[in-house]
Amino acid sequence: MRHKVAGWKLGRNTAHRRSLLRNLVTSLILEERIETTVPKAKAMRPQVEKMITLGKRGDLAARRQAHAYLMTGAAVDKLFDTIAPRFGDRNGGYLRIVRTAWQKGDGADKAFIELLGSEKMLDEKRQKRAEARAKRAEEAKKAMQEADQGVEHPAAGTEGEEKSE
Repeated sequence: MRHKVAGWKLGRNTAHRRSLLRNLVTSLILEERIETTVPKAKAMRPQVEKMITLGKRGDLAARRQAHAYLMTGAAVDKLFDTIAPRFGDRNGGYLRIVRTAWQKGDGADKAFIELLGSEKMLDEKRQKRAEARAKRAEEAKKAMQEADQGVEHPAAGTEGEEKSE
């Protein structure tokens, strides 16, 4: 009996599980915060920590190993250029798993998994989204006002003419 030995199987075969974890690790490195289920977050934690350790090594062999695991070159570049230097003096513990709610379909526990120190970047993203949303709302309001001013409700004038005839 295996009795919870050697990681998480996540109800998938080996190839599917490996592909899933590679995709999750790549997404986390690119976005710095993702939402997933708690077992997936716990299963991907060792992989992310290995990638950050490779990034801290910083040599060509480490870059090639990271490139073999991660799905995109942009993720490798971000790992080695921005993420790994941020954790230069830290020995492990690069992630935070924050439980959020339940998944509506099957009741699975959901969680955010994020890199430590990503709060500033996430706040900037929120600010940009809020500004873009406000700008779109303002443009829509202007367009509606112009449309109301341009149209002089011809229906009201034609009804009176029809009745008088």
